[in-house]
Amino acid sequence: MLRQPIETGQVTISRAASTVTNPAQFLLLGAMNPCPCGYLGSRHFYCTCTPKQITAYTNRVSGPIQDRMDILLYLQVVALDKESPEHNEASEVMRNRVVVARERQYKRYGSEMTNAVAAPEVILHCTKLNADQQKMVQQWSTQYNWSTRVQMKVLRITRTIADLKGEDCISNDALWEAMTLRRTIKGKNPKSVAR
Repeated sequence: MLRQPIETGQVTISRAASTVTNPAQFLLLGAMNPCPCGYLGSRHFYCTCTPKQITAYTNRVSGPIQDRMDILLYLQVVALDKESPEHNEASEVMRNRVVVARERQYKRYGSEMTNAVAAPEVILHCTKLNADQQKMVQQWSTQYNWSTRVQMKVLRITRTIADLKGEDCISNDALWEAMTLRRTIKGKNPKSVAR
């Protein structure tokens, strides 16, 4: 049921008398444990789940839905007492960077349009990758079975990261950061791929 509104930003409801299409742009956030017991990949606890249980649990979120999500991350437990507040960016600074990045996008597209909603051909035109970057994307796409939809999402995120950093061209760091935002517990660890 979520596939159409995530993809098009609209929801169509059909009944016997009529069909109605309504706007349905939203931000989808989801969270789940990596396995039924919650300890798969933990450095501090032992996972008691069988591979079959883990597969059944992770398959509850279908591949087509995961393809439509921009960011997929597996997060480790973080000890709050070890986190340093000096390394965290203040909300006001973050907000200012987002405003500047949006202005860059409005200027690029000639209207109040962002990377998230720009047509794929426009994103491809504005996100020129050099030969090494294209090879990196191809390697990751092959290794992690990324669909064309996922590859486009990675390009959109890369362009946004570059905008947030004030970069006109796509840097290797922006591309690397965007690709690592597709990390999941399944499969190999993306950090094992040569940077």
